[in-house]
Amino acid sequence: MVPKLGLKTSSDPEQLNSRLIHQPEILEFYTDQADFSKNGLKRLNDAIQEVKERATDKIILRQPMTFQGDFLEMIVPKELFPKSFHFLEKSTSDLLQLAFDHHIQVLLHGSYEMRNQALIAYYGSWEAANQYLFDQLDKFSELGQEHIMFENSISPLFYFGDPDYDALLFAKNYRLAYDLSHAFIKMRGSNRKLLASLKTLKDHIVHYHLVDSMGKTHDSLPLGQGKINWKAVLELLNPDATSIYEINLKNMLDPTEQLQSHNFLLQLAQK
Repeated sequence: MVPKLGLKTSSDPEQLNSRLIHQPEILEFYTDQADFSKNGLKRLNDAIQEVKERATDKIILRQPMTFQGDFLEMIVPKELFPKSFHFLEKSTSDLLQLAFDHHIQVLLHGSYEMRNQALIAYYGSWEAANQYLFDQLDKFSELGQEHIMFENSISPLFYFGDPDYDALLFAKNYRLAYDLSHAFIKMRGSNRKLLASLKTLKDHIVHYHLVDSMGKTHDSLPLGQGKINWKAVLELLNPDATSIYEINLKNMLDPTEQLQSHNFLLQLAQK
């Protein structure tokens, strides 16, 4: 498999241009709360159009990570956090409208890190929280159809790497976005478990976040600077899926670390 150049950006014009000059084959927009104002949505719409005109039509819109400073968890209960719940619903609806209008993709997070213990406690058990999560994902999956995908976490919910849970997720037939560092961290740095998971879920994976890690914390390292076995990973990636390099940048206006990661993978593929 020959890796394709996939970059990550916001809708900020200067940041977007710093990616487009490299002619990415895939581009993923990360969004935040401000993107869902009237002006924010117009800016995002215009940015999508610019990407299609200058580079590619393979575009992914990523759900905002936070609302009012807290992680926007999929299981947020309306009764406890009504504003967060309504923002989750509205932002997802707005993203899906853009996806249908432009024939592109939306990425939602099944979970993040579940830092707020009140969330799972509200449901009384992991099983009840997980069932509510699946109900939410079923709802959004039906709404988004081929325009929606769900990314794995490092929380107790919607993680990849455990054989039994992977089998359960495979049976749900969700379109999956696989963040390799999340699975590697969740499985405590086990390449064996990561590779087994990639193989199990391969047929349902439509998008990858390619990012290295030491397997302990959410470090988002350039490829080759962590402990993931990229040579073995390359052999297990779904060739029909898209991918981006989700690397921490020293300068948000300079995607050097993303480009270096792409060159690392190209060299590995050529060997």
